[in-house]
Amino acid sequence: MKKDAYNLALLCDFYELTMSRGYFHSEVKDKIAYFDVFYRRVPDGGGYAIAAGLEQIAEYIMGLHFDDDDIEYLRGKGLFDEEFLEYLRTFRFTGDIWGVPEGTVVFPHEPILTVRAPVIEAQLIETYVLLSINHQSLIATKASRMVRSAKGRPISEFGSRRAHGEGAAVYGARAAYIGGCNGTACALSDKLFGVPAGGTMAHSWVQMFDSEYEAFETYCKLYPNNPTLLVDTYSVFGSGIPNAIKAIKEVLWPMGLKKCAIRIDSGDITYISCKARRILDEAGLTDCRITVSNSLDEYIIRDLIMQGAQVDAFGIGERLITAKSAPVFGGVYKLVATEGKDGIITPKIKISENIEKITNPGFKKMYRFYSNETGKAIADLMCLHDEEVDHNGPMEIFDPEYTWKRKTLENYTVREMSVPIFKNGELVYSFPELSEVRDHCAREIATMWDEVLRFENPHAYYVDLSEKLWNLKHDMLSQKK
Repeated sequence: MKKDAYNLALLCDFYELTMSRGYFHSEVKDKIAYFDVFYRRVPDGGGYAIAAGLEQIAEYIMGLHFDDDDIEYLRGKGLFDEEFLEYLRTFRFTGDIWGVPEGTVVFPHEPILTVRAPVIEAQLIETYVLLSINHQSLIATKASRMVRSAKGRPISEFGSRRAHGEGAAVYGARAAYIGGCNGTACALSDKLFGVPAGGTMAHSWVQMFDSEYEAFETYCKLYPNNPTLLVDTYSVFGSGIPNAIKAIKEVLWPMGLKKCAIRIDSGDITYISCKARRILDEAGLTDCRITVSNSLDEYIIRDLIMQGAQVDAFGIGERLITAKSAPVFGGVYKLVATEGKDGIITPKIKISENIEKITNPGFKKMYRFYSNETGKAIADLMCLHDEEVDHNGPMEIFDPEYTWKRKTLENYTVREMSVPIFKNGELVYSFPELSEVRDHCAREIATMWDEVLRFENPHAYYVDLSEKLWNLKHDMLSQKK
């Protein structure tokens, strides 16, 4: 089936449709529901995550409708009456959405997105909202870890052929760029989002010619501006690097071109890169860069640099595009409040034997506090929507798990984290260019303390509940016993 042969209205869990019909024929039909999107644990045991996927949610909501084929499909299930099907035929999203801008650093249990809408509308968008945030936030977070481990060396995303489907390849490249990657091998992501696409050659290019030298010579003639030659098809030192040096000197140098690179895709990267650097320098190719690939991740990159590997750039495929070491982001979509016709907001809470699955009730907003002395983030404050935060201080916060642990903040700047995205079904947010999102992500990372950013045993960033919200949660928990 061609992609343009279906729209995304039915990209939902079937129970969202059956629940929606139930709501439609019950007294809660016209109730307003508030849902929070948040995650519970940082992937890879890290200290932070990067929010991504918001722009695709906005596009989905603006185009959300049920066409005749969708209605016919649902009619054929024998579960949906004509009155409800007619409601779906004219369905449009009319609610409000707040969200943190893409590229923002977020922590467990913080609302990445809040949806306020008639209950059926809020319920029907759940699956797409989660799949977009879960996937892109996961890849952006993984990319951020890898980019930090590379310590300024560029990283390109090479993973389309290992991605879990076409959407994962295209949107994964977008998310990786937000997380700090310099580019992608995916041409479609370049076309759609402006993620810079580039590439070198496959081993098959080298194998197609009668000799390795002919393959390199031909490539340099075709692409003389900064070509990258893959030198490990046969033997890196026996033929690969010698033939690359010969092609570069005979084709590029007469044109006055010195900028070039070799790529290593196998073997002991530290040993090979160090030896390759010596050979290239001795041959006068001091401008020739060394790029490496082959199942890399943040830990391998970190170790290579610690070992003194002479690597100028990295290409990363499967372990980035699939977030192989922690392939699930774990974002959830939970009801936190309802609102009746009288406008009164009633908080809701989910209780579980698993403490981390207990939700924070109510319609909320988030603030982040920054030290004016260091520019670093100090703590986040989750509070109810009608609370006002003192922007001048001093401000007292306390640990929601250990309420006797209190801290007074002074000389700080405070920022509300969420911004309006939809109002009464209309998009009210202007999405920045993707390069601006990437820059925002880099600035966000720069505000985090090194202790939060480290890979092993990161510092648990301070996320506080306001006293009013903590008391509300405590009272609701007490009443449910």
